Amino acid sequence: MKSSFFRAALLGGLSWSPALAQAQPQPQAQPQPSPRATMHDIKSPVISPDGTHVATLEGDESANPGESTHFHVVLRTLPGGAPVAVGTDCATCDPSGLAWSTDSKRLAFVLRAPKQQSRRIVSVDANGINQQTLLSFDGSLQDLRFGPDGTLAVLAIAGAHRDPGALQAGAPQTGEIDAQEDEQRIATVADGRLTWQSPADLYVYEYDWRAGQGARFVGTAATGNGDDHWWLAKLYGFADGKADVLYAPPVSQQLGLPRVAPDGRSVVFIGGLMSDFTFFGGDAFTLDLTKPHAAPHNLTPGMKATVTGLSYCHGQLIGSGLAGAQSTFWTLDGAPKIVAQADGLISATGGFPTLSCGGDRSVAVQQNFTRAPELVAGTLGQWAPLTHDNDAMPANANARSVTWRSDGFTVQGWLLTPLTRKDGTVKNGKVAMITDVHGGPAAWAPPRYLKARSQNKALLDAGYDIFLPNPRGSYGQGEAFARANRRDFGHGDLRDVMRGIDAVEKIEPVDDGRLGLTGYSYGGYMTMWTVTQTNRFRAAVAGGGIANWQSYYGQNGIDGWLPPFFGASVYDDPAVYAKSSPITFIKNVRTPTFIYVGANDEECPPPQSQEFYHALKTLNVPTSLVIYPGEGHGMRDPKHWDDATARTIAWFDRYLHG
Repeated sequence: MKSSFFRAALLGGLSWSPALAQAQPQPQAQPQPSPRATMHDIKSPVISPDGTHVATLEGDESANPGESTHFHVVLRTLPGGAPVAVGTDCATCDPSGLAWSTDSKRLAFVLRAPKQQSRRIVSVDANGINQQTLLSFDGSLQDLRFGPDGTLAVLAIAGAHRDPGALQAGAPQTGEIDAQEDEQRIATVADGRLTWQSPADLYVYEYDWRAGQGARFVGTAATGNGDDHWWLAKLYGFADGKADVLYAPPVSQQLGLPRVAPDGRSVVFIGGLMSDFTFFGGDAFTLDLTKPHAAPHNLTPGMKATVTGLSYCHGQLIGSGLAGAQSTFWTLDGAPKIVAQADGLISATGGFPTLSCGGDRSVAVQQNFTRAPELVAGTLGQWAPLTHDNDAMPANANARSVTWRSDGFTVQGWLLTPLTRKDGTVKNGKVAMITDVHGGPAAWAPPRYLKARSQNKALLDAGYDIFLPNPRGSYGQGEAFARANRRDFGHGDLRDVMRGIDAVEKIEPVDDGRLGLTGYSYGGYMTMWTVTQTNRFRAAVAGGGIANWQSYYGQNGIDGWLPPFFGASVYDDPAVYAKSSPITFIKNVRTPTFIYVGANDEECPPPQSQEFYHALKTLNVPTSLVIYPGEGHGMRDPKHWDDATARTIAWFDRYLHG
């Protein structure tokens, strides 16, 4: 145990004494923390099966440039026990994968040392003591789940070459390509070792235990490249190390969040057109596991909303999701019925509404654009705050939901305005506005509190209004809306965005001559595409974008996502890719465009940004390109993110404020 781990109060109100620096960490409960100057971040809440305890990952947002938040495991006894921080013998390790034992007596989690592929599984009692190492492993470990008999299962990759997931930085492409592929498998943990429970030739993405004798599971999996083939994944049953296909979806449907019913007789899952793994959204389906070759049944057909989470809560099947601008929760045991609805984001996992349920309680993190996150718990829809760490955090924007009509759709977005205007940003009574298109396209711009060093907060502080549209293809309006840009990228969705800007200009004094545009991933593509279709924007910033769908098809590491959205491969229908490619219309560009991307991005590889940059340079359009070393699809190093943000502000200031 390193005594330096105990020298500071790492969680604001939670502290350790050097006297506790023994062979085994002994956490100490403390009163609720006093008001803080920086946000206290809370994520990944997991409630125990009996509803008596909740575990979270928590840490203070750093006010120092170039530093990221370091998270720690925190335990609380419900309904209102004091927080207890779990110390470990590795102060710099990152915890993840929180999971409660079936009897609610112990919590297990994964520990990973910085810049290392090896990981450990650690467990502690519900009060945070009696820490044990259950497994040390050379490879990837994630998604811990205890079975009905108390056995612990995990998704594992032995000798992983890189972190799993296409969003992560790709491994260097040298030697014989695809000669050896990482395969993620279900395994059980006992006596410090793993026992594999799924075949070696299947990459398992998600899984759940199935009640019965022995180690039985239901999960989603695909053969071959795990990053690329998620869009082709099928639903499998696993037993005795073997796998049987339970459901093979059509190519335009992806699967997510399989959850086996408590009696083990059925499994529910989300099915829909999804553009990224973990960005789950669609309709809720159930499949009878007692009938061979049964077909799934849609529980939410035609619903004008998107299901993003599934939980068995209080004896009921609960769907979490988006209905327009609101976090919404339905009972799904019969016809969908709304049991709770709230403005803002209520989530146990991230950017979409979800719940963690146990006993007669559920827990989540609640926040919106103007209120910082707090942990809430209670019976469904009757949540009360468990934490008050961020009560003193101020609103850092004015926010409102905006709706408009486009091609028969009702489209929604968010307008954020500064609390105070920076000198010189108001000209002739009007203000400059940046439109920020989200990634995806199957995603959503969530009403999440703007962290101190978020790019949109920096833009607000610089005096810009921010418009966050959710055009067709986004979640929140049902599957028909989510599928409305299929084989039509950049066309209908751009009309939605432009009409949204028109709608904002009717309610806010926006200067149409000082409009900016930005986005990352799909938003980066939409930025590149938009400047080839209109000269309405005076400046643009494209992060991790796509310039040429035809060349992109052969460059990226996840071409499996393209046929579901374009209807065919580029080799079978090149024309549908060309009609949505910015490079096809590149000679129309007049808008100064700053471009940035990660050097190891497998989703939107650097050659796409380089192709767009080269074209603009050739056409004498003002441009700049930055490629950040070691980064995948997104800026993980806060120094890189701070640099990209500073360059973005400078670019817009140059062309919008003059």
